[in-house]
Amino acid sequence: MAFLQSRPPREPFLQAPAAVLWLIAALVLAHVARAIAPAALSEEILVQYSFISARYAQGTDVFGLVTLAVPFVSYMFLHADFIHLGVNCLWLLAFGPIVARRYGGFLFLVFFVVCGVAGAATFLAFNWGSPDGVIGASGAISGLMGAAIRMYPWPGSRLARPMAPILSRPVLLFSGVWFVANLLFGLTGLGTAGEVHQIAWQAHVGGYFAGLALAGTFEALRYRRLSKTPDAG
Repeated sequence: MAFLQSRPPREPFLQAPAAVLWLIAALVLAHVARAIAPAALSEEILVQYSFISARYAQGTDVFGLVTLAVPFVSYMFLHADFIHLGVNCLWLLAFGPIVARRYGGFLFLVFFVVCGVAGAATFLAFNWGSPDGVIGASGAISGLMGAAIRMYPWPGSRLARPMAPILSRPVLLFSGVWFVANLLFGLTGLGTAGEVHQIAWQAHVGGYFAGLALAGTFEALRYRRLSKTPDAG
């Protein structure tokens, strides 16, 4: 998706913001660690840290709530294979720099996690009690896509200007096409295999619309941080 990048499409990889590169490195290291682990341990990691809706249909105590909270984040760092990982890293490299340059590294990472949590929550709402496991960072990356589409310098605008409104024509058009494509993806069942499958289309949708809606909130946080930055002059 080079057409969404704020700089020329042949921009060197290492010129991407550090936060994006560190996040990609974390995703890669997490997968490599699981890939080289003994088979039994690798499977246990999937069972414990993937997002499984059935866990939340059962009662639990206060201590158990902590355990239930972890998969909302940990599932983003698990991938089915290197192809799944590679595709997500490429999408992250396409959309992540737009958001990271606008928000800064810290807010970018928080935004990524919040969108991923929203994706998991959406999957949970549509699949309450399901035993299927959900893994992958694509829900969070979909949130970056939602924010990036509002930040994209449409004709007559610049990146430094206010973001495009959610109800603007370009955002509505892109969102409609994107939603239909993901709905078709979900109905065909592509990308699923076995008891643990790549992230579900509901998580994509939840992450995307969370990014679309929360981009304005994080924009306000960005300006608040900038206003508190001491003037070096």
